[in-house]
Amino acid sequence: MKITFMGGGSTVFARNVIGDCMFVEALRDSEFALYDIDANRLNQSRHILEAMQKKLGGCGRITCYAGVENRKDALRGATFVVNAIQVGGYDPCTITDFEIPKKYGLRQTIGDTLGIGGIMRALRTIPVMEDFARDMEEVCPDALLLNYTNPMAMLSGYMQRYTGVNTIGLCHSVQVCAQSLLVPLGLEDKLEGCRALIAGINHMAWLLEIKDKDGNDLYPEIKRLVPEKMADPEFENKVRLDYINHFGYYCTESSEHNAEYNPFYIKSKYPELIERYNIPLDEYPRRCVKLIEAWEKEYDEILSTGIKKHERSNEYASRIMESIVTGKSYEIGGNVVNNHLITNLPAEACVEVPCLVNGNGIQPCYVGNLPVQCAAMNMTNINVQLLTIEAAKTKKLDHIYQAAMLDPHTGSELDIDTIKKMVDELIEAHGSWLPKYH
Repeated sequence: MKITFMGGGSTVFARNVIGDCMFVEALRDSEFALYDIDANRLNQSRHILEAMQKKLGGCGRITCYAGVENRKDALRGATFVVNAIQVGGYDPCTITDFEIPKKYGLRQTIGDTLGIGGIMRALRTIPVMEDFARDMEEVCPDALLLNYTNPMAMLSGYMQRYTGVNTIGLCHSVQVCAQSLLVPLGLEDKLEGCRALIAGINHMAWLLEIKDKDGNDLYPEIKRLVPEKMADPEFENKVRLDYINHFGYYCTESSEHNAEYNPFYIKSKYPELIERYNIPLDEYPRRCVKLIEAWEKEYDEILSTGIKKHERSNEYASRIMESIVTGKSYEIGGNVVNNHLITNLPAEACVEVPCLVNGNGIQPCYVGNLPVQCAAMNMTNINVQLLTIEAAKTKKLDHIYQAAMLDPHTGSELDIDTIKKMVDELIEAHGSWLPKYH
């Protein structure tokens, strides 16, 4: 069996996913094919994975494919393809996505999922993923693509609607959602055996139900504890707790993400909100710099002291592969085309819902109606996602303008003429990273 990792130079993530596969009896003897356009990062990944392989008893075979000209060979015959690319990287594209909007008074925290940063990231990533799709349709037409790259809903939605590639979108936030709520509230004793129902869209899927091991609803106790944490100036997860106050439910992704998915918290007219809600503006660029520095330090340590022991992570990828290969059932939160799974969201939207995985593949589960206020919040994001997908498909500049105009944060801060001017400058600055629009 062949497992191909697109963006194999993403060393830490490749180590986690492929390291996880090496723990699984049904996967450990696979060929692990790494693909990247950066040969240096690819070689670092190879070095780390070969050291892990040796530590785990020499399982499997690691192959590397550098450069676009070798992409088809990396994909040829694959059973599973993991996508973890970042088109344009931190420098120049992420810097551009933050600095140009800042000139117009538009501040962001993460900028990889929604907002003007998410729109631009999607527009430069979709053409690359479309190239992947054409190659996969030719050389591994039955492969399952496991997409981890953001903006999740836009990229997965495009692949699911406009290519023939079997695609599932995967995020880290679903499996840690309950923990991220209960532990800071001092309810960690409720974690063991608790059950959660989560559905909505990526990064804004709603914790619709959370029950302890005996089936008792935990929301009344959670809501009783929220005011104390909201009053704590040091507490960092305030945006999501504020969702509980005003929308009745907690959501999957972090407060620094959700601060920019709506018009409520980052407002130049009310700068005091930044401190009140502990919103880390420009967080993603800082995080990128720290991650680069941390990886360089870790790589030097590995070269001098050897590979650290790997423990299987909570990432879905290896568990999905194991379930499909062995027939062993497993439940995930997956991003799929809606097709009336959530009945008060558009059929063509990419939604995040419970999915059952087994030897028959991935079967998304019917959810029904979300609470009306939760569906309404999701729609403000879905509008941007669908328009960005249409811009990528049609190459119509107007759809980019419209996506930015309807983005909740962008539209609440800037007028239409300024939004269009900012979009034009971003497109010009990105240059060859983007296709031509008309």
